Amino acid sequence: MENIQHQIQENEKGNRLDMVVASLQKDWSRSQVQQWIKEGDVTVNGLTAKPNYKSAAGDMIEITIHDPEPLDVEAEEMNLDIHYEDEDVLVVNKPKGMVVHPAPGHLNGTLVNGLMAHCKDLSGINGVLRPGIVHRIDKDTSGLLMVAKNDFSHERLVQQLVDKSVTRKYRAIVHGLIPHEYGTIDAPIGRDQKDRQSMAVVNNGKQAVTHFRVLERFKEFSFVECELETGRTHQIRVHMKYIGFPLAGDPKYGPRKTMDIGGQALHAGILGFVHPRTEEYIEFSAPLPADYEELLDKLRNDR
Repeated sequence: MENIQHQIQENEKGNRLDMVVASLQKDWSRSQVQQWIKEGDVTVNGLTAKPNYKSAAGDMIEITIHDPEPLDVEAEEMNLDIHYEDEDVLVVNKPKGMVVHPAPGHLNGTLVNGLMAHCKDLSGINGVLRPGIVHRIDKDTSGLLMVAKNDFSHERLVQQLVDKSVTRKYRAIVHGLIPHEYGTIDAPIGRDQKDRQSMAVVNNGKQAVTHFRVLERFKEFSFVECELETGRTHQIRVHMKYIGFPLAGDPKYGPRKTMDIGGQALHAGILGFVHPRTEEYIEFSAPLPADYEELLDKLRNDR
């Protein structure tokens, strides 16, 4: 454990506490500093403060840096489908059936286990169980994810998600024939009051916006592309159910009689973002998995 002290100078007065602390060392990200403040590891004149505290000249800031928490998640060699990688960011195509990150009682076989074997430099902002993970997709959803290899990149990628500037397009098969070609679902999502393990459209939920367009219609199903403006838990699955067209194969939000395909027919096919260091927009696409293509062919033949 290490204690670092810093006295606020005249030219720093009025600045936010989190900004002042983050400026002290180049590898300290602002989100990381905010977490330290929240946990009481940053004090002002011996007292805890909020991240937006306005510093006064002469204030004594003390930062307690704890020793790194031992990482008890094991690296596992996996044949990962890496679409892009440099010193800052990695883009991987996650297969259906793979959990993104470990959780208590489920520490093996996740994407994080494979990433740890593939590269040793992942950001630490989300802690020991989710190193490098900027956003997630569900276990039974396949497709592209961006992974941060350092805190600098993590903070900037997360900010793009907050700013709604990341391109995330999914392909989904839904029950029913959607009568119009395009649509936007703007409905808040939160915990389902009747089932705390599920999400739902609720009045006090967080804003959630999904844009969709119909790509193809079959006898009893529609093939759609959904683009996320926000990224709430289970957003596409909840929104499509909300408008009466739940995802095929979805065991949680689909109808009782749905396809037995081992989970929802959902694939994160396009991912685009501004590179955190070069500031150039880059975009990637991943083809539909073979079993997804086979399902589409079956639906076409049944028309």
